[in-house]
Formats: sequence, C-alpha cells, structure tokens
Amino acid sequence: MNAVILAVLVMVGLSLARVSVVFALVAGALVGGLFSGLSLTDTLGAFNDGVGGGAKVALAYATLGAFAVALSRSGLPDLLAARLIGLLNGESTPRRQTAIKYGLLGSVTLVAISSQNLIPVHIAFIPILIPPLLVAMNRLRLDRRAVACALTFGLTAPYMLLPVGFGSIFLNDILLANINDAGQSLGLDVTRGMVPMAMAIPVGGMFLGLLTALFVSYRKPRDYATREIKSSNVPHHTPMHTPSKSGLVMAGIAIIAALGIQLYSGSMILGGLVGFAILSLGGLFKWNEADDLFTSGMRMMALIGFIMISAAGFASVMKATSDIQTLVDASFHIIGDNKPLAALVMLMVGLFITLGIGSSFSTIPIIAAIYVPLALQFGFSPLATVALIGTAAALGDAGSPASDSTLGPTAGLNVDQQHDHIWDSVVPTFLHYNIPLIVFGWVAAMTL
Repeated sequence: MNAVILAVLVMVGLSLARVSVVFALVAGALVGGLFSGLSLTDTLGAFNDGVGGGAKVALAYATLGAFAVALSRSGLPDLLAARLIGLLNGESTPRRQTAIKYGLLGSVTLVAISSQNLIPVHIAFIPILIPPLLVAMNRLRLDRRAVACALTFGLTAPYMLLPVGFGSIFLNDILLANINDAGQSLGLDVTRGMVPMAMAIPVGGMFLGLLTALFVSYRKPRDYATREIKSSNVPHHTPMHTPSKSGLVMAGIAIIAALGIQLYSGSMILGGLVGFAILSLGGLFKWNEADDLFTSGMRMMALIGFIMISAAGFASVMKATSDIQTLVDASFHIIGDNKPLAALVMLMVGLFITLGIGSSFSTIPIIAAIYVPLALQFGFSPLATVALIGTAAALGDAGSPASDSTLGPTAGLNVDQQHDHIWDSVVPTFLHYNIPLIVFGWVAAMTL
C-alpha cells in the first residue's frame, strides 16, 4: 500500500473513532513515515520541519480571533440574537418559523461568504456570531448540521470562484502562479480571467450540495437541550453589549482598515493587529482590558491553531516519503490513454492528499508540478487543466478533520457540547460538497 494512502486512512479512521484530531494527525504521520521506509528520527525531523510552516497560519488565526473578540464589543452579535429571539417570542406560525429558519441560514451563509472577501476575518467570526444564536436555533428546532453546511459553503466556495480577499490568494497567487510555473516550459499560459471561468462549474456543484443539505438532508426538525454556555468558552459573552453609534462607526473603520492593510501587505497578522488597535483607540473597551481581550481571542482559536500546526507537520512527512509522486505514477500506469478515467483519477488523488493536509492552499504546490504535464499529455485544454487542479486541491478541504472549513463551524456550534466535530461537521460537509465537486469537476474537465 502507498504510504500516503495509509497515513490518510489512519488519520481519518482515528478521527471517525472520536480520537483527538491532533493525535490522529501525529499518529498518521508516524505510520506513513515509518511505512515508507523513513527512520523514526527522519520522520520526526520532517514533522518538526513542517510545524514551523504551520505556526505562521496559527498565529494569523489567533490574531484574527483577538480582532473578532474586540469587534464583538460593538454588540452586533448580541443585537442580532436578541432580535431573532424577539421574532420568535411574537405570534409564531409554522410558516413564520420556516421563514425565520431559512432567513437565518441565508444570513449565516452570506456572513461566511463576506468573511472571505468583504470582511476578511475568515473563521474567526464563527465563535463570536454563532453562540448567541444557538438559543434561537434551538427554538426553531434547527438541525445544526445544516448550519455547518451553510458555514462551510461560505468559507470554501468564495475563494474558489471570486478573485477577491482569500480568493485572490488562492486563484491568483497560488493556483495561477503554480500552473504557469509548471507549464512555462511546456507552452502553457493561463491568464487571470480564465481561472474563475474554469472554477465556475465545480462551484456550481457545491451550490447544488448546499441546497440539498438545507432543503432535503437536514430539513427535518432536530431537538437540542437548552444548556448554559460557559463564558470561558465564549470569552466576550459577559455581559451583552449594546451597540452605540460611535461603536458602530469605529467598528466600520476597523474593518475597512484591517481589510486594506491585509490586501496591501498580504498579511492577515498585520491586518488583525491594526484592526484590534483601532478598536482599542476608539474606546470600545478600556485600555487595561486590551491584554485580557487579546488573550481571550487567541485562546478561542488555540485548538484550531494546534490542529493547523499538526497538519503542516503531517504534510511535511507526506512530502518526505516521496510517495505522492509514486501514487500518481502508479495511478496513471493503470489508466493508459483513457482520458475520462485520467480526469477521475486526478480528482481522487487530490482528494486523498487534501484530506490529509487539510488545506487546499497547501495542496496546489504539491500537485501542480505533477498534474500540469499529465493534463497536457492527455490533451486537456488550459481551462480544463485549471479546473482539474483547482478542484483536485479543493476536494477534501470541506470534509477534512484538519480543515479550518470544518473546525470553524464546530468551534461555534459545539460550545454547549451538542455538536460533534466529525459526525456533525466533517461527514455532512464531505458528503454534500466532495461528491458534487468530483462529479462537476469531472464534467468541467471533459467539457471545457
């Protein structure tokens, strides 16, 4: 068996058995490294080398967490929750409840989409916005798996299609750059305008998966116990904060500044720090509270940070085994000249790689150098090549236990311990997004 496949199977198997994702990643990396012939010392060395790369991402999320906690002092999350509960306390008919339910799901989806471009805080908004809404969700008997699917769609689909914010990084700085770099000697030249066009069909498949999740799979009511949400899990939540005009103005300025700094510098860390500083200077919280707020925000994102660090170590071990290239070579040795089967195998191999790494952003540099020559050899057009590589990288992001696209929703929905990360976030998003991505990605590769 290929070491990469074995490592991914171990990691996913342990995660499905409700073992800690950090432990599952470390165990999978050790098994994969040792099975490939690396010594224990070399395996641990590769893992430690990769950890350093994950630290930057973890620090970025911690900084954004602090910014999100400070932003919550404007009182907007509590105001939204209070108004929803007020609507439910009024005259409530089944039709009215259904309208509120889907209005809430639509709003959550739009906020998640905005977190990728308009207000680039990524997943940091989830532990701030979602916990105050859980009471309203319980009253609506809303299945939280539907909320997880809505959030994950908003966190993944925009960067695959819209070249703004995180989408600019994924589509232009990573996907386009790596494809052109790998195809330069082969005469392949992809322009910026081609990339969103190529990704439109796969994203359409994800949208179909979202509709299926909301209106079919998780449409039925689901009951949850009403439990107290501890303030240690949601550090901003004592007490509720009433919005003021000045607070809203400063919040708007901070959001614009954080976005501008991030786009100018390319650093989420610097953008988050600037946004936090503006909110502090704007008087949304006392100066002597700044340290506690910053620490609370970092603590809120700590688990996600450790998982991302572990995932970077896992990815480093997978690269050190050299079995990614072996996996691709063995797959295409079996295929022969079958172009439709070649497209399917490319997508499935990308799924396995991304499931282990947990990040589509990190998968592209691994597979682009291999896939571009293969795609041209099989006669795929430039648009089809972009669709294949972009979809192969995005596959697994929505359904990986180590992906921030699943970790973020769990961080907000599980504050009362009634939403399991694997069975309520990972499995639903895997089924509703990865299967459509495979189908529609294959269609894009064969038709473009």
